[in-house]
Amino acid sequence: MGDKTIVIDSGPDFRYQMLRANVKDLDAILYTHEHKDHVAGLDDIRPFNYLLKKNIDIYATTRVQDALKREFSYIFADTHYPGLPQIELHTITDQPFEIGNTTVIPLNIMHYKLPILGFRIHDFTYITDAKTISEETIAKVKGTKILVINALQHEEHISHFTLKEAVAFAQKIGAEMTYLTHISHNLGLHEEVERELPENIKLAYDGLSLFSE
Repeated sequence: MGDKTIVIDSGPDFRYQMLRANVKDLDAILYTHEHKDHVAGLDDIRPFNYLLKKNIDIYATTRVQDALKREFSYIFADTHYPGLPQIELHTITDQPFEIGNTTVIPLNIMHYKLPILGFRIHDFTYITDAKTISEETIAKVKGTKILVINALQHEEHISHFTLKEAVAFAQKIGAEMTYLTHISHNLGLHEEVERELPENIKLAYDGLSLFSE
């Protein structure tokens, strides 16, 4: 966005994702929550530190920061040695904040009983691991043009939207395009599932680009 390169979460294959997308710069990582599949790749920011000669800004709630300090204690240890990931922690809540000239609006989401965050950036909204979304949050999402929302599988799940729930939420929001993410193998084959979906709802896929350069 503008002059900033922003990533949401750093999953276990973060390194591969950055190489595949040919990402040459990185300014900030926004964290939705502390589960391993969303934070495990944090250590792989080190090449960016080395090549760009700068720290990477990390935006997370205090609870997520506490989890990062447990999982990656060496990053935060008093004794530092060359090559450690270099980061700057920024505490966020549910209030909007700025990264450069870009306003980020955090969105309160419930992942079963765990409060997590989605993010709205201009006309783009990213929500993952949602099971319950309040009317207050829905009001913040309304008007977005591109929505990304999780759709784990067909069968009921305790902490994730099913395909039916995700489609219902997407239709309630009414974005121009919705892309479904956080998909498990239980959802089925891409081509077959897409035939069931409304025209403006698609399955996301690795390497999908939503904006032209």
